[in-house]
Amino acid sequence: MRTPEETFRAMLDGACRLNNGDRSQVDKLAEFYAEETYVRHPMAPLGDTPLLSREALRQHFATAVSAGLAGVRVEDVRVHQTADPEVAIGEFTYRGDGGWAAPGIIVFRVRDGLIVESRDYIDHLGLARATNTVDSLCAQLTDA
Repeated sequence: MRTPEETFRAMLDGACRLNNGDRSQVDKLAEFYAEETYVRHPMAPLGDTPLLSREALRQHFATAVSAGLAGVRVEDVRVHQTADPEVAIGEFTYRGDGGWAAPGIIVFRVRDGLIVESRDYIDHLGLARATNTVDSLCAQLTDA
């Protein structure tokens, strides 16, 4: 059974592979999560809709394949343990071709080797810059 740190590092590796076009990572990433889970993206610019199941996460990852990020890698990874052995805090920076960077912090709870709860704080504006979708994001924000 993986520790919270091992789970976090493996999940980041899978996310990079996915964003670099490896569609086989969709199911592999979903398998890091419990059947019933609670995943939030509190800083999502279009709103934070909780993802409550492994299937919802599978669909979420399937849409990430088409994000258009090239040469994605993860750097500056640090994992901080907490007083609760199930909870850890992971810091990282996504970097990609063209010199873009998007930092992130994920607070997650791992039980029996599976993520049961996660709050993902990602630089969504940085990702929009990386994918040349800032204008589209601004239009969506204006319409909302």
